[in-house]
Amino acid sequence: MELRFTEEERAFRQEVRDFIDRNLPAATRERMESGRTPTKEMVVQWQRTLNAKGWAVPHWPVEWGGTGWSPIKRFILQEEIQQTPAPLPLAFNVSMCGPVIIAFGTEAQKKRFLPRMANLDDWWCQGFSEPGAGSDLASLKTRAVRQGDHYVVNGQKTWTTLAQYADWIFLLVRTDPNAAKPQEGISFLLVDMKSPGITVRPIITIDGAHEVNEVFFDDVKVPVENLVGTENRGWDCAKFLLSNERTGQARVGASKERIRRLKLIASQAPGGGRPIIEDPRFRERLTEVEVQLKALEITTLRVLATEQKNLGQRKPNPASSILKIRGTELQQAISELYVLAAGPYGLAGAHPDSDRRNEPELVPEWAALAQPVYFNWRKQSIYGGSNEIQKNIMAKAFLGL
Repeated sequence: MELRFTEEERAFRQEVRDFIDRNLPAATRERMESGRTPTKEMVVQWQRTLNAKGWAVPHWPVEWGGTGWSPIKRFILQEEIQQTPAPLPLAFNVSMCGPVIIAFGTEAQKKRFLPRMANLDDWWCQGFSEPGAGSDLASLKTRAVRQGDHYVVNGQKTWTTLAQYADWIFLLVRTDPNAAKPQEGISFLLVDMKSPGITVRPIITIDGAHEVNEVFFDDVKVPVENLVGTENRGWDCAKFLLSNERTGQARVGASKERIRRLKLIASQAPGGGRPIIEDPRFRERLTEVEVQLKALEITTLRVLATEQKNLGQRKPNPASSILKIRGTELQQAISELYVLAAGPYGLAGAHPDSDRRNEPELVPEWAALAQPVYFNWRKQSIYGGSNEIQKNIMAKAFLGL
Protein backbone atom coordinates (compact mmCIF):
# COMPACT_ATOMS: atom_id res chain seq x y z
CA MET A 1 0.00 0.00 0.00
CA GLU A 2 1.34 3.45 -0.94
CA LEU A 3 1.56 5.49 2.27
CA ARG A 4 2.11 8.87 0.63
CA PHE A 5 -0.63 10.97 -0.89
CA THR A 6 -0.32 11.72 -4.60
CA GLU A 7 -0.05 15.22 -5.98
CA GLU A 8 -3.67 14.99 -7.12
CA GLU A 9 -4.77 13.97 -3.63
CA ARG A 10 -2.82 16.81 -2.02
CA ALA A 11 -4.46 19.24 -4.45
CA PHE A 12 -7.86 17.85 -3.53
CA ARG A 13 -7.10 18.32 0.17
CA GLN A 14 -6.35 21.99 -0.51
CA GLU A 15 -9.58 22.29 -2.51
CA VAL A 16 -11.53 20.94 0.47
CA ARG A 17 -9.80 23.33 2.86
CA ASP A 18 -10.53 26.30 0.62
CA PHE A 19 -14.19 25.29 0.30
CA ILE A 20 -14.59 24.95 4.05
CA ASP A 21 -12.87 28.29 4.69
CA ARG A 22 -15.24 30.02 2.26
CA ASN A 23 -18.49 28.37 3.32
CA LEU A 24 -18.39 27.32 6.97
CA PRO A 25 -20.19 29.93 9.11
CA ALA A 26 -17.93 31.57 11.66
CA ALA A 27 -20.36 30.84 14.51
CA THR A 28 -20.28 27.13 13.73
CA ARG A 29 -16.48 27.05 13.58
CA GLU A 30 -16.14 28.99 16.84
CA ARG A 31 -18.60 26.77 18.68
CA MET A 32 -16.87 23.59 17.59
CA GLU A 33 -13.38 24.95 18.23
CA SER A 34 -14.46 25.54 21.83
CA GLY A 35 -15.25 21.84 22.14
CA ARG A 36 -19.03 22.17 22.12
CA THR A 37 -21.32 20.19 19.84
CA PRO A 38 -23.01 22.10 17.00
CA THR A 39 -26.69 22.99 17.24
CA LYS A 40 -29.27 21.21 15.09
CA GLU A 41 -29.54 24.28 12.85
CA MET A 42 -25.77 24.34 12.34
CA VAL A 43 -25.70 20.66 11.35
CA VAL A 44 -28.59 21.07 8.91
CA GLN A 45 -27.17 24.21 7.31
CA TRP A 46 -23.71 22.70 6.83
CA GLN A 47 -24.95 19.37 5.45
CA ARG A 48 -27.10 21.21 2.92
CA THR A 49 -24.06 23.26 1.93
CA LEU A 50 -22.08 20.05 1.38
CA ASN A 51 -24.97 18.48 -0.51
CA ALA A 52 -25.24 21.46 -2.83
CA LYS A 53 -21.54 20.93 -3.60
CA GLY A 54 -22.18 17.20 -4.15
CA TRP A 55 -20.09 16.21 -1.10
CA ALA A 56 -22.69 15.11 1.47
CA VAL A 57 -22.73 11.41 0.53
CA PRO A 58 -19.55 10.72 -1.46
CA HIS A 59 -19.59 7.02 -0.49
CA TRP A 60 -23.06 6.39 -1.97
CA PRO A 61 -23.55 5.15 -5.53
CA VAL A 62 -23.38 7.96 -8.07
CA GLU A 63 -27.04 7.53 -9.06
CA TRP A 64 -28.04 8.42 -5.48
CA GLY A 65 -25.73 11.39 -5.01
CA GLY A 66 -22.33 9.76 -4.59
CA THR A 67 -19.14 11.04 -6.19
CA GLY A 68 -17.46 7.88 -7.42
CA TRP A 69 -14.32 8.95 -5.56
CA SER A 70 -11.60 6.61 -4.39
CA PRO A 71 -11.65 5.70 -0.68
CA ILE A 72 -8.62 7.95 -0.22
CA LYS A 73 -10.45 11.05 -1.47
CA ARG A 74 -13.42 10.24 0.73
CA PHE A 75 -11.07 9.86 3.68
CA ILE A 76 -9.44 13.23 2.89
CA LEU A 77 -12.82 14.98 2.82
CA GLN A 78 -13.89 13.48 6.14
CA GLU A 79 -10.54 14.18 7.76
CA GLU A 80 -10.54 17.84 6.69
CA ILE A 81 -14.10 18.34 7.94
CA GLN A 82 -13.16 16.84 11.30
CA GLN A 83 -9.89 18.73 11.58
CA THR A 84 -11.41 22.16 10.83
CA PRO A 85 -13.56 21.30 12.91
CA ALA A 86 -16.92 21.38 11.12
CA PRO A 87 -20.03 19.19 11.51
CA LEU A 88 -19.95 15.88 9.68
CA PRO A 89 -23.04 14.91 7.70
CA LEU A 90 -25.54 13.30 10.07
CA ALA A 91 -24.35 9.72 10.52
CA PHE A 92 -27.86 8.31 11.07
CA ASN A 93 -28.77 9.49 7.57
CA VAL A 94 -25.67 9.04 5.48
CA SER A 95 -23.64 6.28 7.14
CA MET A 96 -26.28 4.08 8.76
CA CYS A 97 -29.80 4.03 7.33
CA GLY A 98 -28.94 5.35 3.87
CA PRO A 99 -26.52 2.53 2.98
CA VAL A 100 -29.01 -0.03 4.36
CA ILE A 101 -31.72 1.27 2.03
CA ILE A 102 -29.24 1.24 -0.85
CA ALA A 103 -28.32 -2.39 -0.14
CA PHE A 104 -31.68 -3.83 0.97
CA GLY A 105 -34.41 -1.35 0.06
CA THR A 106 -36.89 -1.27 -2.78
CA GLU A 107 -36.62 1.22 -5.62
CA ALA A 108 -39.61 3.06 -4.20
CA GLN A 109 -37.88 3.37 -0.83
CA LYS A 110 -34.69 4.62 -2.45
CA LYS A 111 -36.51 7.30 -4.43
CA ARG A 112 -38.58 8.38 -1.45
CA PHE A 113 -35.94 8.50 1.28
CA LEU A 114 -32.40 8.82 -0.10
CA PRO A 115 -32.55 12.35 -1.59
CA ARG A 116 -34.14 13.70 1.60
CA MET A 117 -31.54 11.90 3.73
CA ALA A 118 -28.68 13.42 1.75
CA ASN A 119 -30.06 16.95 2.07
CA LEU A 120 -31.08 16.46 5.70
CA ASP A 121 -34.68 17.32 4.88
CA ASP A 122 -35.47 14.48 7.29
CA TRP A 123 -33.48 13.99 10.49
CA TRP A 124 -33.20 10.28 11.34
CA CYS A 125 -32.45 8.53 14.62
CA GLN A 126 -31.60 4.93 15.52
CA GLY A 127 -34.05 2.67 17.37
CA PHE A 128 -31.93 -0.31 18.37
CA SER A 129 -31.06 -0.45 22.09
CA GLU A 130 -33.68 -1.34 24.70
CA PRO A 131 -33.59 -1.47 28.51
CA GLY A 132 -32.79 -5.19 28.30
CA ALA A 133 -31.02 -5.28 24.94
CA GLY A 134 -27.88 -3.24 24.37
CA SER A 135 -24.74 -5.12 23.49
CA ASP A 136 -26.91 -8.24 23.31
CA LEU A 137 -29.08 -6.59 20.70
CA ALA A 138 -30.67 -9.82 19.45
CA SER A 139 -32.59 -10.10 22.72
CA LEU A 140 -34.76 -7.06 21.86
CA LYS A 141 -38.45 -7.29 22.75
CA THR A 142 -40.18 -4.46 20.85
CA ARG A 143 -42.92 -6.26 18.91
CA ALA A 144 -44.38 -5.61 15.49
CA VAL A 145 -47.51 -7.58 14.57
CA ARG A 146 -48.76 -7.46 11.01
CA GLN A 147 -52.40 -6.49 10.62
CA GLY A 148 -53.37 -6.16 6.97
CA ASP A 149 -51.26 -3.49 5.28
CA HIS A 150 -49.72 -2.25 8.54
CA TYR A 151 -47.52 -3.44 11.37
CA VAL A 152 -48.60 -2.50 14.88
CA VAL A 153 -45.55 -1.72 17.01
CA ASN A 154 -45.39 -1.86 20.81
CA GLY A 155 -42.31 -1.51 22.99
CA GLN A 156 -39.55 0.79 24.15
CA LYS A 157 -36.17 1.95 22.89
CA THR A 158 -33.57 3.71 25.02
CA TRP A 159 -30.37 5.72 24.67
CA THR A 160 -31.83 7.02 21.41
CA THR A 161 -29.42 9.77 20.41
CA LEU A 162 -30.98 13.06 19.27
CA ALA A 163 -34.47 11.59 19.03
CA GLN A 164 -35.74 14.99 20.20
CA TYR A 165 -34.83 16.31 16.73
CA ALA A 166 -35.85 13.31 14.64
CA ASP A 167 -38.44 13.19 11.86
CA TRP A 168 -37.93 9.44 11.28
CA ILE A 169 -36.51 6.46 13.16
CA PHE A 170 -35.13 3.21 11.76
CA LEU A 171 -36.28 0.48 14.06
CA LEU A 172 -35.41 -3.12 14.87
CA VAL A 173 -38.52 -5.02 15.95
CA ARG A 174 -39.41 -8.63 16.71
CA THR A 175 -41.85 -10.01 14.15
CA ASP A 176 -41.49 -13.72 14.98
CA PRO A 177 -41.19 -14.42 18.72
CA ASN A 178 -41.10 -18.17 18.04
CA ALA A 179 -38.08 -18.19 15.73
CA ALA A 180 -35.46 -20.88 16.45
CA LYS A 181 -32.78 -18.24 16.98
CA PRO A 182 -33.38 -14.70 18.33
CA GLN A 183 -31.70 -13.13 15.30
CA GLU A 184 -34.08 -14.91 12.91
CA GLY A 185 -37.25 -13.20 14.10
CA ILE A 186 -36.21 -9.55 13.72
CA SER A 187 -37.30 -7.04 11.06
CA PHE A 188 -36.10 -3.57 10.05
CA LEU A 189 -38.78 -0.85 9.84
CA LEU A 190 -38.79 2.84 8.88
CA VAL A 191 -41.11 4.77 11.18
CA ASP A 192 -42.40 8.34 10.98
CA MET A 193 -41.79 9.98 14.36
CA LYS A 194 -45.05 11.93 13.97
CA SER A 195 -47.03 8.67 14.06
CA PRO A 196 -49.67 8.53 16.81
CA GLY A 197 -48.52 6.50 19.80
CA ILE A 198 -44.84 7.59 19.84
CA THR A 199 -43.59 9.31 23.00
CA VAL A 200 -40.06 10.73 23.39
CA ARG A 201 -38.76 11.30 26.91
CA PRO A 202 -35.39 12.96 27.56
CA ILE A 203 -32.59 11.28 29.49
CA ILE A 204 -30.47 14.00 31.10
CA THR A 205 -26.91 12.78 31.55
CA ILE A 206 -24.73 13.37 34.60
CA ASP A 207 -23.29 16.57 33.10
CA GLY A 208 -26.75 18.05 32.61
CA ALA A 209 -26.80 17.66 28.82
CA HIS A 210 -29.73 16.35 26.75
CA GLU A 211 -28.31 14.05 24.12
CA VAL A 212 -30.17 10.76 24.56
CA ASN A 213 -33.78 9.73 25.04
CA GLU A 214 -36.28 6.99 25.73
CA VAL A 215 -38.77 6.34 22.93
CA PHE A 216 -42.05 4.52 23.62
CA PHE A 217 -44.28 2.87 21.01
CA ASP A 218 -47.92 2.26 21.91
CA ASP A 219 -49.96 0.64 19.10
CA VAL A 220 -47.99 2.56 16.47
CA LYS A 221 -49.12 1.75 12.93
CA VAL A 222 -46.35 1.39 10.35
CA PRO A 223 -47.16 0.72 6.66
CA VAL A 224 -45.86 -2.63 5.41
CA GLU A 225 -44.20 -0.70 2.56
CA ASN A 226 -41.79 0.67 5.20
CA LEU A 227 -40.30 -2.78 5.81
CA VAL A 228 -36.69 -2.85 4.57
CA GLY A 229 -35.56 -6.18 3.18
CA THR A 230 -37.37 -9.39 4.10
CA GLU A 231 -39.57 -9.89 7.14
CA ASN A 232 -37.69 -11.71 9.92
CA ARG A 233 -34.36 -11.03 8.17
CA GLY A 234 -33.75 -7.60 9.66
CA TRP A 235 -30.67 -8.89 11.45
CA ASP A 236 -28.88 -8.87 8.09
CA CYS A 237 -29.65 -5.14 7.81
CA ALA A 238 -28.54 -4.57 11.40
CA LYS A 239 -25.16 -6.27 10.92
CA PHE A 240 -24.55 -4.30 7.73
CA LEU A 241 -25.51 -1.03 9.44
CA LEU A 242 -23.39 -1.65 12.53
CA SER A 243 -20.37 -2.43 10.36
CA ASN A 244 -20.73 1.00 8.72
CA GLU A 245 -21.27 2.66 12.10
CA ARG A 246 -18.12 1.09 13.56
CA THR A 247 -16.00 2.23 10.63
CA GLY A 248 -17.11 5.82 11.27
CA GLN A 249 -16.24 5.58 14.95
CA ALA A 250 -12.50 5.68 14.21
CA ARG A 251 -12.79 9.50 13.86
CA VAL A 252 -9.12 9.95 12.98
CA GLY A 253 -9.51 13.57 11.86
CA ALA A 254 -11.41 14.55 14.99
CA SER A 255 -8.72 13.01 17.20
CA LYS A 256 -6.01 14.86 15.27
CA GLU A 257 -7.86 18.14 15.82
CA ARG A 258 -8.23 17.50 19.55
CA ILE A 259 -4.55 16.65 19.91
CA ARG A 260 -3.52 19.78 18.02
CA ARG A 261 -5.70 21.89 20.29
CA LEU A 262 -4.49 20.02 23.38
CA LYS A 263 -0.88 20.93 22.59
CA LEU A 264 -1.81 24.62 22.51
CA ILE A 265 -3.74 24.32 25.76
CA ALA A 266 -1.00 22.35 27.50
CA SER A 267 1.60 24.98 26.59
CA GLN A 268 -0.32 27.51 28.67
CA ALA A 269 -0.76 27.67 32.44
CA PRO A 270 -4.29 28.78 33.53
CA GLY A 271 -3.06 29.76 37.00
CA GLY A 272 0.26 31.25 35.94
CA GLY A 273 2.24 28.18 36.98
CA ARG A 274 4.30 25.67 35.02
CA PRO A 275 2.67 24.51 31.75
CA ILE A 276 1.84 20.82 31.84
CA ILE A 277 3.51 20.30 28.44
CA GLU A 278 6.80 20.61 30.36
CA ASP A 279 5.92 17.53 32.39
CA PRO A 280 7.84 14.61 30.82
CA ARG A 281 5.15 12.09 31.83
CA PHE A 282 2.45 14.13 30.13
CA ARG A 283 4.57 14.48 26.98
CA GLU A 284 5.25 10.75 26.98
CA ARG A 285 1.53 9.91 27.16
CA LEU A 286 0.70 12.48 24.48
CA THR A 287 3.37 11.10 22.14
CA GLU A 288 2.16 7.55 22.69
CA VAL A 289 -1.38 8.54 21.69
CA GLU A 290 -0.09 10.32 18.58
CA VAL A 291 1.82 7.22 17.45
CA GLN A 292 -1.21 5.01 18.00
CA LEU A 293 -3.37 7.47 16.08
CA LYS A 294 -1.05 7.30 13.07
CA ALA A 295 -1.31 3.49 13.12
CA LEU A 296 -5.11 3.79 13.27
CA GLU A 297 -5.08 6.18 10.31
CA ILE A 298 -3.21 3.66 8.14
CA THR A 299 -5.51 0.83 9.23
CA THR A 300 -8.55 2.97 8.41
CA LEU A 301 -7.26 3.54 4.89
CA ARG A 302 -6.76 -0.19 4.42
CA VAL A 303 -10.31 -0.98 5.58
CA LEU A 304 -11.81 1.74 3.38
CA ALA A 305 -9.94 0.41 0.37
CA THR A 306 -11.67 -2.96 0.76
CA GLU A 307 -15.08 -1.48 1.58
CA GLN A 308 -15.11 0.53 -1.66
CA LYS A 309 -15.74 -2.77 -3.43
CA ASN A 310 -18.59 -3.74 -1.11
CA LEU A 311 -20.89 -0.68 -1.17
CA GLY A 312 -24.30 -1.90 -2.24
CA GLN A 313 -23.42 -5.42 -1.15
CA ARG A 314 -24.74 -7.04 2.00
CA LYS A 315 -21.65 -8.51 3.61
CA PRO A 316 -20.40 -6.64 6.70
CA ASN A 317 -16.68 -6.07 7.09
CA PRO A 318 -15.38 -7.53 10.38
CA ALA A 319 -12.28 -5.33 10.09
CA SER A 320 -14.48 -2.41 11.11
CA SER A 321 -14.36 -3.87 14.63
CA ILE A 322 -10.65 -3.05 14.79
CA LEU A 323 -11.37 0.59 13.93
CA LYS A 324 -14.15 0.76 16.49
CA ILE A 325 -11.94 -0.58 19.28
CA ARG A 326 -8.85 1.49 18.62
CA GLY A 327 -10.73 4.63 17.63
CA THR A 328 -12.83 4.74 20.77
CA GLU A 329 -9.92 3.83 23.03
CA LEU A 330 -7.85 6.68 21.61
CA GLN A 331 -10.72 9.17 21.94
CA GLN A 332 -11.04 8.18 25.59
CA ALA A 333 -7.29 8.50 26.11
CA ILE A 334 -7.32 12.00 24.60
CA SER A 335 -10.22 13.02 26.85
CA GLU A 336 -8.17 11.89 29.84
CA LEU A 337 -5.26 14.08 28.71
CA TYR A 338 -7.64 17.05 28.61
CA VAL A 339 -8.62 16.34 32.22
CA LEU A 340 -4.94 16.29 33.20
CA ALA A 341 -4.35 19.57 31.37
CA ALA A 342 -7.34 21.20 33.10
CA GLY A 343 -6.25 20.09 36.55
CA PRO A 344 -8.39 21.56 39.35
CA TYR A 345 -9.97 24.01 36.91
CA GLY A 346 -11.86 21.09 35.39
CA LEU A 347 -13.89 20.76 38.60
CA ALA A 348 -15.67 24.07 38.07
CA GLY A 349 -19.19 24.35 36.72
CA ALA A 350 -21.47 22.13 34.63
CA HIS A 351 -21.61 21.41 30.92
CA PRO A 352 -21.86 24.72 29.00
CA ASP A 353 -25.11 23.55 27.36
CA SER A 354 -26.67 22.47 30.65
CA ASP A 355 -29.59 24.34 32.20
CA ARG A 356 -28.01 23.61 35.59
CA ARG A 357 -25.59 26.50 35.18
CA ASN A 358 -26.75 29.42 37.29
CA GLU A 359 -23.67 31.60 37.43
CA PRO A 360 -20.93 32.83 35.06
CA GLU A 361 -18.11 30.38 34.33
CA LEU A 362 -14.85 31.35 36.01
CA VAL A 363 -12.54 29.09 33.99
CA PRO A 364 -11.85 28.67 30.27
CA GLU A 365 -14.62 26.83 28.46
CA TRP A 366 -12.31 23.99 27.41
CA ALA A 367 -11.47 23.37 31.07
CA ALA A 368 -15.16 23.35 32.07
CA LEU A 369 -15.78 20.79 29.29
CA ALA A 370 -12.86 18.50 30.14
CA GLN A 371 -14.57 16.38 32.79
CA PRO A 372 -18.05 16.32 31.20
CA VAL A 373 -16.50 15.09 27.94
CA TYR A 374 -14.31 12.57 29.80
CA PHE A 375 -17.29 11.01 31.56
CA ASN A 376 -19.55 11.22 28.52
CA TRP A 377 -17.02 9.46 26.33
CA ARG A 378 -16.95 6.38 28.56
CA LYS A 379 -19.91 5.37 26.37
CA GLN A 380 -17.82 5.25 23.21
CA SER A 381 -16.41 1.81 23.94
CA ILE A 382 -19.97 0.57 24.57
CA TYR A 383 -22.32 1.89 21.87
CA GLY A 384 -22.28 0.43 18.38
CA GLY A 385 -21.47 -2.92 19.99
CA SER A 386 -19.20 -2.94 23.05
CA ASN A 387 -15.48 -3.40 22.51
CA GLU A 388 -15.67 -6.79 24.21
CA ILE A 389 -18.24 -7.87 21.60
CA GLN A 390 -15.95 -6.53 18.84
CA LYS A 391 -13.11 -8.72 20.09
CA ASN A 392 -15.39 -11.75 19.89
CA ILE A 393 -16.33 -10.79 16.31
CA MET A 394 -12.66 -10.56 15.33
CA ALA A 395 -11.81 -13.84 17.03
CA LYS A 396 -14.51 -15.58 15.02
CA ALA A 397 -13.87 -13.82 11.70
CA PHE A 398 -10.07 -13.76 11.66
CA LEU A 399 -9.00 -16.61 13.94
CA GLY A 400 -11.86 -19.03 13.43
CA LEU A 401 -12.46 -19.37 17.17
